[in-house]
Amino acid sequence: MRPTLDSTAAQAFLTATLDSLKKAGLHRKLRDLQGAPGPRLTVDGRTVLLFCSNNYLGLATEARLKQAAHQAIEAFGCGATGSRLISGNLEPYKLLEQELASFKGTEAALVFTSGYQANVGTISALGGPRDVIFSDSLNHASLLDGGRLSRAEVLVYNHCDVEDLERKLALPSAARRKLILTESVFSMDGDLAPLQDITFLAKKYGALLLVDEAHATGVFGPTGAGLVEALGLQQQVDIQMGTFSKALGSLGGYIAGSRDLISYLLHRARSFIFTTALPPAVVAASTAALQIVRQEPERRQALWNNVAHLREGLEQFGFDLRPTQSQILPLRLGEAQRTMAACRFLLKQGVFVQGIRPPTVPLGTARLRISPMATHSKKEIAEALAAFYKLQGALQAPKRQPVRRSSTHLSASSF
Repeated sequence: MRPTLDSTAAQAFLTATLDSLKKAGLHRKLRDLQGAPGPRLTVDGRTVLLFCSNNYLGLATEARLKQAAHQAIEAFGCGATGSRLISGNLEPYKLLEQELASFKGTEAALVFTSGYQANVGTISALGGPRDVIFSDSLNHASLLDGGRLSRAEVLVYNHCDVEDLERKLALPSAARRKLILTESVFSMDGDLAPLQDITFLAKKYGALLLVDEAHATGVFGPTGAGLVEALGLQQQVDIQMGTFSKALGSLGGYIAGSRDLISYLLHRARSFIFTTALPPAVVAASTAALQIVRQEPERRQALWNNVAHLREGLEQFGFDLRPTQSQILPLRLGEAQRTMAACRFLLKQGVFVQGIRPPTVPLGTARLRISPMATHSKKEIAEALAAFYKLQGALQAPKRQPVRRSSTHLSASSF
C-alpha cells in the first residue's frame, strides 16, 4: 500500500511551517483594499496614496477601457466558455493579436490567460531534455518554472553579466537547441538587461532569445512597445513576451514573434491549449489600452516626470535606490521584519507601499518596492515624499529598548 500522511501529522506540519514563517517575518496575508487602483484608494477604512501598483500609466481606471469592456459584454457575454481551440476564436481575440503584432513589430502574436502562463507554456514547449536554457539569476519565477517544466538543462548566469553568459554559452555541449531567457526591466530591482550585448551573444552562439517585457511594455520605446523597441532590436529578438496586467491596466499575457513560432505554440503550449480563454471584455479592454499607449505618449512622459521627482526627493533624504533605471524604485532595508515595520509606518502616514520579502527577493535584500503612476499629481508626490522623510527619521533614530508589553511586540515596529 502507498504510505499516507494522516490528518494530525499534516496539520502539525502546516502549523509548524506557518509558525516558522511568522518568526522569520515572512508570514503573508492578503490586505483588503476598497476602491479602484487609482492614485488613492481605501485601506482598512482609510484613504491612502497608492505607491505599490503596477498600474504605471493609470489605465486600469481609464474610461475608454471600461467602455470597451462594456461593449464587449453586450456583444459577446461575460465568458469565453472554453479554450479557443475548442470553443472558437471570437472576434476580439483576433483583433487584439493583430494589434499586438503591429505594436511589437512582429509577424504574429498569441494571447495567453496570464503572463505566467505565457512564459511557462512557451518555454516548456520550446525546450526539452536535449536542450540547454540560459537564465538570468534574477529572472521572474515564471521564467524559472518554464525552464523546470521543459526538462532542459538550465544554466543560471550571474545577473546581467554578459561575460558569465558567454562563458556558459561557450561550454562544450551536445545540446540540440539553446535558449536565453531574460527580463528587459527586472521587476524587483528596476534595472535594465544589457539587451544589445545579449542579442549579439544569441546570434554568435546560435541561441534563441526570449525577452520578458512585462514591466517595459507601455513604458519604454517611442510607441511604448518596450525596451526592445527602444533599442531598435525588434528584428533581432526571437520571442517578445509581455503582459496586459501592468502598464496596460487589464489582464493576460502574450507572445509576439514569427508566424511559425505562433503556429508552433498553438500546437505545443499546454498552458494555452488546456485553459479557458480570457473573457471578451478583458480582451477588448486590452485592445483599447494598446491604442491609447500608441496614441498618447504624454502618459509615458507624465510617468517619467513623476519618477524623476520622487526619486530626486528620496535620494535627497539619503535613500539609496540603486540599481534602478526604470519606474520601479527599490528601497532596500535588508531584514524582513524591518521592511514590514517600515510598510506599517508609511501606511500610518497615509502612503501604501508594500514590503517585498523572500522568497520573492533573495535573503537579506527585503525592500519597499515604490512605483509611482502617471496619474499621481505633484501634490500627491509631495505628500508621499513627506511620509518618506518621516520614515528616514524613524529609521535613523536610536533603537528603543524592547518593551515587554505583550508576546506580539516587535522591536522592529518601535519606529
